[in-house]
Amino acid sequence: MKKKKWFDYLWVVELFYLCLGLFNILFAWLGMLFFTIPLLIAIFGGNKAYCNRYCGRGQLLGLLGKKLKLSRNVPPPKFLRSTWFRYGFLTFFMIMFGLMIFSTYKVFAGAELAETVTLLWVFKLPWQWAQVDMVSPWIAQFAFGFFGVMLTSTVLGILTMILFRPRSWCAYCPMGTMTQGICKLKFKEEKETHGRTSEKDSGTFETPCK
Repeated sequence: MKKKKWFDYLWVVELFYLCLGLFNILFAWLGMLFFTIPLLIAIFGGNKAYCNRYCGRGQLLGLLGKKLKLSRNVPPPKFLRSTWFRYGFLTFFMIMFGLMIFSTYKVFAGAELAETVTLLWVFKLPWQWAQVDMVSPWIAQFAFGFFGVMLTSTVLGILTMILFRPRSWCAYCPMGTMTQGICKLKFKEEKETHGRTSEKDSGTFETPCK
């Protein structure tokens, strides 16, 4: 039996984050770590170690699908893994993220705070019980918007986990697509550098993108 390591329990962090957001919406800001850490690992490490080892959401989906048998465990459709869908979804995701930033800016400029969390970019969940008086309205607005993004991606992950394999979300996860793109760029750059500096290159160069 394979011995568990500390990063095998990061699914607890994902679950704890979602619970904290329900308790106090301002904890949604902690989710920025889930955005920045994978990008930093890809930029400086040149690999997808976060996706492969440290992604708490992937672990949580695996736990729900495999351990609790909530997944049909069938291969996801090919389009879900296709390049056009992955980058199309990433583009859509970034547009919605940009609109969230714009809403935050409008509140910063004097617009009224909207105490709602938008699920699946359509359904507005009232959150009036949230205690946000202790911070500037724009800080709270970002928290509402960002928690909506995190909650939406979690729901999509659970839906695809139920319908297909446990970690089918990973096939089109925007962060996974971005880190994959960064890794490919770094691999190309390192391969070109390797080719220029070594005349005895055997022609083999391992990609760190997987």
